Amino acid sequence: MRADFGMMGPMAHHPNGASAGPGDAAPRPALTLVLLSVAHAVIHAQGVLLPLVYLRIIAEFGVGVDTIAYLAAFGSVATGTVQLAYAKLTRVTARRRLLAAGSFVVGAGFAAQALAPTFAAFALTSIVARLGGSPQHPVGNALLAEQFPERRRGFAISAHITGGNVGTVVVALAGAWAISTFDWRGAVVLFGLPGVLVALAILGFVRESGEDRAAAVAEGSVRSALGAVARDRDHRWIFLASIIGGGGRGLGVVNLFALVYLTAVLGVEQGTADLMYGVFIALSVPAPLVAGWLSDRFGRKPLIVGVYLGGAVGFVAFLLVGPGLVGLWVGILVMGAFSFAESPQLQALLADIAPPRLRDASFALYFTLSFGVGSLWTAVYGAVIQVAGNAAGLPIVFWLMAASYVAAALAILPVRAGGRPGPMAAQRSHEIPEIGLVD
Repeated sequence: MRADFGMMGPMAHHPNGASAGPGDAAPRPALTLVLLSVAHAVIHAQGVLLPLVYLRIIAEFGVGVDTIAYLAAFGSVATGTVQLAYAKLTRVTARRRLLAAGSFVVGAGFAAQALAPTFAAFALTSIVARLGGSPQHPVGNALLAEQFPERRRGFAISAHITGGNVGTVVVALAGAWAISTFDWRGAVVLFGLPGVLVALAILGFVRESGEDRAAAVAEGSVRSALGAVARDRDHRWIFLASIIGGGGRGLGVVNLFALVYLTAVLGVEQGTADLMYGVFIALSVPAPLVAGWLSDRFGRKPLIVGVYLGGAVGFVAFLLVGPGLVGLWVGILVMGAFSFAESPQLQALLADIAPPRLRDASFALYFTLSFGVGSLWTAVYGAVIQVAGNAAGLPIVFWLMAASYVAAALAILPVRAGGRPGPMAAQRSHEIPEIGLVD
């Protein structure tokens, strides 16, 4: 049986070439990837179902749209900022335990919304459930980076992201049916329980060597690790690209404005607009996988730059074609092909340049900035539309998306790693400043 897929003895070889130490459990990367992808799908499914639930909440509890907006914004900011804590927590306990606990909270918290007698109770359980999803990106990707060698890492992280996007597509197709069939309370239970089940599976079947944790603890404190990451120029450029490129990210940004632009500005018939939106969302599944396969073979950096520039072309094309359906379909396809592909490859590049002793700190800081600061793009676009109105404001928003992608491509150019496949992290590990020992 191949070493990276089956159960192995305590001294079996790690996929990256190291050996698991005495008493460590040999990792099973394929099974880890499958379970993490399922957990990610559950989180995305809940996120897409929530807007449909909010419509029922507004009517049932008599709250305003502004109150729902504040709830959604608070949940996003809280989930983003708490991710920095995993730089410390991954030193205290195993990643699989953090991921299992997070999935359990995601599932149980989401299902518990069904018991809420008031809006305050609903809001509390909703925020708790969203906080449960906070380890999925920083801890999950760090675990995959530890278990998969560099030559397969781009595809592995892309598959993890794609797993979440599968959940998005599933709810886009079945969410309204679930609510109409089971009411919103039954629907949140239906989409919450899988989170509990996958949490038990992660705890029972995921294995990890603990090598990264041991290296991080041996080398220094969390503060010094974060400082070393912040001082590294390649990390800084990747962080900057992530924040800037967040202005054109497919899910959470482009999808929020594309449908409104089609209907409110161009006057596209609702059924056609819904179909275009569905095709756009569906492209979130194959696009990251294709990009991951290409980056593993031809290098992360050229792939990321190409994706950013291609995405910018897609945004511009979407604007310039006007109301013509053929041109709009071309714009939708180009946007869908590129706007979902950059984020997983940026994360794969980050995994390549971060040595094991800094990996958790690197991902924790990346996702805190990407989800925290990067999420402010939506607020900026909202302000533009509020000032200029839909007809003038939405085209400005898409021009800003194109500009953000061009600027993100320029931010990637100074990164020294990722030009071609190879042991990038090994070549660079001596370049990251030593972080010192704990006093």
